[in-house]
Amino acid sequence: MTATPLLPELTARAEAIAHARTPTCSCGVSGTLADRPDGTVVRHADTVAKAHAPDADTGELARRLTLAAGLPDVFLPPLGPAPVDLHGRLVTFWPYGSPVDPDDPDAAPWEAVGTLLALLHRTPVPESAPAMRGPLKAARAVAGLHAVGDHPAVAPVLDAWATLPAWARAEAPMPQPAALCHGDLHLGQLVRVPGASWRLIDVDDLGAGTPAWDLGRPAAWFACGLLAPQEWGRFLDAYRAAGGPVLDAAQDPWAVLDVPARALTVQTAARTVTKAVADGRPLDEVDHALVDACRRIAAVPAELAHESTK
Repeated sequence: MTATPLLPELTARAEAIAHARTPTCSCGVSGTLADRPDGTVVRHADTVAKAHAPDADTGELARRLTLAAGLPDVFLPPLGPAPVDLHGRLVTFWPYGSPVDPDDPDAAPWEAVGTLLALLHRTPVPESAPAMRGPLKAARAVAGLHAVGDHPAVAPVLDAWATLPAWARAEAPMPQPAALCHGDLHLGQLVRVPGASWRLIDVDDLGAGTPAWDLGRPAAWFACGLLAPQEWGRFLDAYRAAGGPVLDAAQDPWAVLDVPARALTVQTAARTVTKAVADGRPLDEVDHALVDACRRIAAVPAELAHESTK
């Protein structure tokens, strides 16, 4: 949990900015939206404040805020041009947006996801753009398994990780050409604001990198049986229709999505195993599906596993 006094002071900052934006604020809706080691998010009315990870870099985060502010049709724009320091944590402020309803998966806006990613990937990459951090986050998730011990799910995840090319493990530069990428795309990264359509949130991993990475998590869910073929098709069709550069209309998507899908399957499995052990609970059905997928990844001969990186 977040150490005091960060959380109460973050809440107070959100309230102050909300009142500056709307002097007639009813103060009826407020609270903590997330409180994790890598980020604390609080809401007051129509304003959200986020304390970023302790190791967040001021310059890189400022450049990411500039990128998001310059893409108002893709990202929810920040309420300020630069992060502020609060008890040694970088803090940013945002308008509140309604998230995807986790209890209504059939209403998930897959067309919006595909369209927003296509628009992002088609945006020229500024020289000032930092590197997309997706592979680095995957590597950190896998590194966290070393604290788990001899749990039987650890070996399959590590074996699958070993089949990936160096760039997907953050051990080498990402393949070119680079595009602007979100870096951590999932349905929790979409919100809708009144009078507007869906927008992306969370700029922590935004930057220049391999755009197929952003399609990798939906691809991983589909490969693991966690995303229905209809939703997968809607996502791909929308991405292609909006001119997304990763996929050609006649191209087999797995020719370019195989490595990111495998990497994000491993990342997600590493996180779920680590969390299950920390919570002292057995793996659930989704956890087992991810670990089983890692076993299948590890069973592919190395020469075939690396073929799609050429």
